[in-house]
Amino acid sequence: MKLKEIERTAVQAWSPATTHPIYLASGTSAQQLDASFSTNATLEIFEVDFRDPSLDMKQKGTLPASNRFHKLIWGNFGNGSAESSGVIIGGGDNGVLTMYSVHQILTSKGDPVLGQTEKHSGPVRALDFNPFQSNLLASGANDSEIFIWDLNNFSVPMTPGTKSQPHEDISVVSWNRQVQHILSSAHPSGKAVVWDLRKNEPIIKVSDHSNRMHCSGMAWHPEVATQLVLSSEDDRLPVIQIWDLRFATSPLSQLEGHTRGVLSVSWCQADPDLLLSSAKDNRILCWNPSVGEVVYELPIRSQWCFDVQWCPRNPSVFSAATFDGWINIYSVMGGNLEAQQKTQADKISSSFNNLDPFGTGQSLPPLQVPEQVTQTTLIPPLKKPPKWIRRPVGVSFAFGGKLITFGLTKAPGQQMQQIYPHQVFISQVTTETEFLLRSKELQMALQSGNLLDYCQGKIQTAKLPFEENLWNFLKVNLEQESRTKLLKLLGYSKEELQRKVRDTDGLISQALLLGNFEGAVELCMRAERFADAIILAIAGGDNLLKKTQKRYFAKQKTNLSVQNWQDIVCTCDLQSWKEALAILLTYSKHEDYTQLCDMLGARLESEGDAALSSDACLCYISSGNVERLVECWVKNHETSSPLALQDLIEKVMVLSRSVEILRGTAGPAPGPVLAERITQYASLLASQGCLAAAMNYLPSSSKEVSENQAVVGNSSIGGEMVLCMRETVSQSQPFGPVGVRPVGPAPFSSQPSLPGQSMPMTSPGVPPPRPALFTPASVPSSQLPAACPLPVASQSPLDFSSAPFNCPMNMGYPQGGPGAPSTKPLPAAIPPPPTGKYCLCDLCAQDERRWGLQNIMEMDFLSCFFSCQYHQLPRESIERKELPPEHQALKTTFEGLVQRCSAVATDPKTRRKLEDAVQRLECLYEKLREQALSPTILMGLHEIARCIEAKNYPQGLVVHTQVVSSSSFSEVSGFMPILKVLMTIAGKLNV
Repeated sequence: MKLKEIERTAVQAWSPATTHPIYLASGTSAQQLDASFSTNATLEIFEVDFRDPSLDMKQKGTLPASNRFHKLIWGNFGNGSAESSGVIIGGGDNGVLTMYSVHQILTSKGDPVLGQTEKHSGPVRALDFNPFQSNLLASGANDSEIFIWDLNNFSVPMTPGTKSQPHEDISVVSWNRQVQHILSSAHPSGKAVVWDLRKNEPIIKVSDHSNRMHCSGMAWHPEVATQLVLSSEDDRLPVIQIWDLRFATSPLSQLEGHTRGVLSVSWCQADPDLLLSSAKDNRILCWNPSVGEVVYELPIRSQWCFDVQWCPRNPSVFSAATFDGWINIYSVMGGNLEAQQKTQADKISSSFNNLDPFGTGQSLPPLQVPEQVTQTTLIPPLKKPPKWIRRPVGVSFAFGGKLITFGLTKAPGQQMQQIYPHQVFISQVTTETEFLLRSKELQMALQSGNLLDYCQGKIQTAKLPFEENLWNFLKVNLEQESRTKLLKLLGYSKEELQRKVRDTDGLISQALLLGNFEGAVELCMRAERFADAIILAIAGGDNLLKKTQKRYFAKQKTNLSVQNWQDIVCTCDLQSWKEALAILLTYSKHEDYTQLCDMLGARLESEGDAALSSDACLCYISSGNVERLVECWVKNHETSSPLALQDLIEKVMVLSRSVEILRGTAGPAPGPVLAERITQYASLLASQGCLAAAMNYLPSSSKEVSENQAVVGNSSIGGEMVLCMRETVSQSQPFGPVGVRPVGPAPFSSQPSLPGQSMPMTSPGVPPPRPALFTPASVPSSQLPAACPLPVASQSPLDFSSAPFNCPMNMGYPQGGPGAPSTKPLPAAIPPPPTGKYCLCDLCAQDERRWGLQNIMEMDFLSCFFSCQYHQLPRESIERKELPPEHQALKTTFEGLVQRCSAVATDPKTRRKLEDAVQRLECLYEKLREQALSPTILMGLHEIARCIEAKNYPQGLVVHTQVVSSSSFSEVSGFMPILKVLMTIAGKLNV
């Protein structure tokens, strides 16, 4: 999409990436005339403001020039000062090379010409700044002249070596983007020469054997140091050739899309997969050189574009200069033309200002722009997202405590055309280790049914007396003769009562022997032996009888009148709640016991202090009312932390199991408070990776979810969790692009990894249903996460049909009271249903059609993992040959040198080089295993090893130079450079 335009017959140059705002320089083009046939020359600087929707650019500086320009280039030289904006170098006719100060042009202060030279012969058509040293400039002209200029001394140039023969024009010069001393030049004849400035000589020449390759453009690969592209201006061969200097006998690949000769090329520095080209067929194409396809094409223009350039600061923008006298700026990201059309209409209207320009006495009506029915205003973007908006790395937390990360692996240059699969890593994050340990213990106790030992362990580890007493109550509920044991916990026992009765009889006998009838009656009344008291009072006289009768009727009316236990519960002193509970345990009917215990607990909650309110939990445990226990506990204890919630769930599960054992049947669904806490607990388990364990606490069907939501209210978190976990907890099905075999760690299992472990994934999970509600059901241990294993029990501890939380509020123990044996057998374990297939990947399918599967992984496809699991295919086993014994000494010596250097190196850069050396030396060891090295190289390597053992690194470097100079570059390029680096580092570190 076009963003800006200026009408100039000129060459162009972008401001460097460090300059802000963005500028575009234009210089009047040589060998071109406009309609006025003017021969004047001008150098102009325009500001490119993308906030302005109009196509115009603001001119910020202009300077009349003495000659026209064949080439313009803008560099960073001098940008160290606050006032400097770099320099512009212009190449003109007759070998003129001029250096201008950008700051002086923008401010119109002082002479902007910093220097001028005429060392070249003929027009200067080739210019390029060194990307590593901003003061170095390369220029090329006629007669194979190439000069290297130091802008600090602009008068005396250097040459890269002797002129190439035969003499011909230099059309392009370009510095290597990775190696600062490598320079290349191209000639119209189709030949390209690569120069090494350290040696002052050409090191390689490449040319097409067809003799039809007339070079018009050249560019180095932004990341691969040995690759470059050459474009052909010949209409008979309108191609772009990609060369790799390691295989310089023929082009690595060839881009064929233009129908006439290619005039210019420009390689995007921000994304090596974007290469621009313009040709005589009036087309501007954007290529992906890795796969050789066109990813973007500008609309057909009526004139040739002789120069295209990417913007260094904004990588999505490029400029194009055409022979019809226009410089246009485009974006490869697409856009909407509606804003530009409206701006143009407003500009026309504002020119007339709605006045009366024709003297008609009427102002002009608003301009009505006709609607373009057939022409769309939307310009499509690139076929794939460019590198600068792709996420090089990404991380996101997903459901089930999964941490999902990905990164883009950098492909080696020699395998440029191979498409690499992207690796997505799914790690299990565990933050609550103590919570998981306690949850595992609870699940094992429920599965094995050994809850008495579990309660005993809790009693022994209790830190507070109340906690110990509470677990004693829970344990007694699981035992036989629980009423008797509950009385003992309350401080009453049959043995003590019998002892007190014996003591009372003895005191009464003593009083009668002494004739103290009044004392004997008092002892009987205290012992509530009312019949004995009345008989003794008759013997003691009328006054004593009347007094005894009065006390008897008063006591019967207040305490034991018609055995109204509800009155006792409602009127007793709350400090004597234990006595009231003991009376209920001893005398109340079984069908009334639960309700009376709940009434006593409710009084303790509503009328008592904090301590008595907590004691109400003991009443609810005695009655077996799980819901009321949870309500009371939540009111008096904090349950927001994981361990606090685990405390509550442990008590709830044990009490639920005891109720289930006694009653043998399940009741209605739990109440809102309990359902909310169970949902929180399941969510917490899921967040720690225990999805199977969490599923056992949730409903097994959507119908049950709806029923529970009706109980809970408007909250739907439980239902959402069921649906989400039901899709995640199951085993995965393979999924991924056909033929792509990811490389990475071992395959992902259904169990979550330990903290810190990560696994590459390539397949989403397929969820099965699970029939359990709120309680851990019988689940095979193979289906559970490693962090939450459960032993396989012979009978199901709990399932939906026997859920412990289904005890109604007013229903308690059956006939016989707490601890009575169950009259019904426990239900058998319910096996899980068959695994079904289900995957929420519609979003992936839509995005795949739009961008492609791999680009989704590079951008924002992590949201898919909230409902999907991924598996990786197993890694192929590769047999590696043994290193020949005669060369084992080489590996020992080189690895020993790396270890010695690593032990003393402190500089991060040096340490990175040493880490890289370990990997690069594998290339040498592989060649040794395959016996792919010549005898000369082997002799040189052993000589280098002997020099390293003797710590004679200078001599080792001499031998290294001899080996490199006498060997094939492709044979030793994989390992010889790193050996030189190693010996250089060892010499500096003196190891």
